[in-house]
Amino acid sequence: MENKNVFVAIALSMAVLLFWAAFFETPKAPTNDLTKGTLKEERVNSNSITPNINETVESKKISREDSIQKVKRVKIINDSIVGSISLRGGIIDDISFKKHKQNLKDKKDVVLLNPRETIDGYFVETGWTSIGNKIKVPSSNSEWSVEGNKVLSENQPIILRWDNGEGIIFKKKIELDNKYLFKISQIVENNSNLSIELYPYAQITRNKIPDDIQNFYISHEGFIGVFDEELKEDDYDDIKEKKISREATKGWLGITDKYWMTAIVPKQGENFKSTFLYKDAYKANYILNKPTVIESSSNNSNDVRIFIAAKEVNTIDSYAANQNIEKLDLVIDWGWFYFFTKPLFFIVDYLFKFSGNFGIAIVLITIGIRLLFFPLANYSFRSMAKMKALQPEMVRLKELHKEDKMKLQQEMMALYKKEKVNPASGCLPVLIQIPFFFAIYKMLFISLEMRHQPFFGWIKDLSAQDPTSLFNVFGLIPWDPPSFLIIGIWPILMGLSMWVQQKLNPAPTDPIQAKIFAFFPIFLTIILASFPSGLVVYWTINNILTIAQQWVIMKKTKIKTN
Repeated sequence: MENKNVFVAIALSMAVLLFWAAFFETPKAPTNDLTKGTLKEERVNSNSITPNINETVESKKISREDSIQKVKRVKIINDSIVGSISLRGGIIDDISFKKHKQNLKDKKDVVLLNPRETIDGYFVETGWTSIGNKIKVPSSNSEWSVEGNKVLSENQPIILRWDNGEGIIFKKKIELDNKYLFKISQIVENNSNLSIELYPYAQITRNKIPDDIQNFYISHEGFIGVFDEELKEDDYDDIKEKKISREATKGWLGITDKYWMTAIVPKQGENFKSTFLYKDAYKANYILNKPTVIESSSNNSNDVRIFIAAKEVNTIDSYAANQNIEKLDLVIDWGWFYFFTKPLFFIVDYLFKFSGNFGIAIVLITIGIRLLFFPLANYSFRSMAKMKALQPEMVRLKELHKEDKMKLQQEMMALYKKEKVNPASGCLPVLIQIPFFFAIYKMLFISLEMRHQPFFGWIKDLSAQDPTSLFNVFGLIPWDPPSFLIIGIWPILMGLSMWVQQKLNPAPTDPIQAKIFAFFPIFLTIILASFPSGLVVYWTINNILTIAQQWVIMKKTKIKTN
């Protein structure tokens, strides 16, 4: 009977997942209504100021290497990233993560940002614009010079300089910490005899949707931002169909992948307009609504913070706290059950550091959850054991009143009352456990910390599916089966453990129900074969512990069933 509870839990979980995907996880269409605080969607400011950047993207046929060598650059390096800044446009367009590799074989660094001329162009730029473009400002094709340091690193900022030839000098002081934070001070020196007004902006541009996007509702990939404390998530498809603009006085905006992110943080406390749009490329930008006034023979500046980061939980949390950036931690998609999901991550992370193996950490957290719910499982099994003891009598009543459904219902309720049995009592523990099931499933799915972490034997990456396959006899036959035929050892172990659970319980009296239950282990084996192996390990160990737990409870219950 406990096995039936498992199936009920699975069915309910799937139903809730689908419900969440349909009504909550999918971003709602933008509206023109006023929302919380100063947030306004699809509203254009009165001056219709837009960033003064190229609307079109140059040829996308140049290789990354050729594009990097094509222009003069300033090198970027610290403990976490390596790359360069293009002096043409002063654009950050070359960033790789030193501590994260593309795959386990060639050990190449993960590349996030690429020059605009490449197919996978992905870059960040900052600048100034003016009303009616009356003032000559630097564009994405302007050639900047370097003052002082030639390498950007921790505690070693660089200064870029551009002269418009009309008495106005633009500078960018760029600072970098030891992780992923860039601080850019945009300085304007007005040596003309006129007072000028300029609007600072910053923009993230991505030429195309990444090839490895998963399009899975459990993890958002695309546009993201927090505007006056309100989280907004928009898919690539939504932005391609319609430009979305919002106004706020504090917050941040950017583009997120499953494991990586780019984000720009405007100067807080000043009203800015953010826009997500598609025009030849996907763009996320902001511009201040109030101009910066630079009087003759004076200077002024505006600061912007830029994150080009791997979504490491402790790093992102540290930035959110130390940089005072509201809800930056939500760039990691903890989901609706974040109050379960995030604490579970910290427990698993602690167990990982304690054991030295992320797979062992998964096993330990699984044991912990089973122990936590042992009293509930005990209660559930006792209730189901009572129902099991009544099965013969229930079968007799069904045969006796098979033509009278009303009478059968009355007799069944009378039987439950007489024996003091609540037929729904076994469902409550299942319902209570569902949020924890979601939480650990979500946590393991989104965790960068699990990426490329080995377990034992053939599992070299817990974030990838089990690489073995039944259809080449787990590697004994020199043949690589298609992806849909890759059903590895751990998914099969999971299916076998579920089958054993079924055998420990009596088959359902309904023959159709019995056939469905018999097919369920095979069905889940096929479905879970493509899941990250860390999730399959969790589920398998959970099943094994359930079998052991059920045996212990049966020994302690001592309820006669015959």
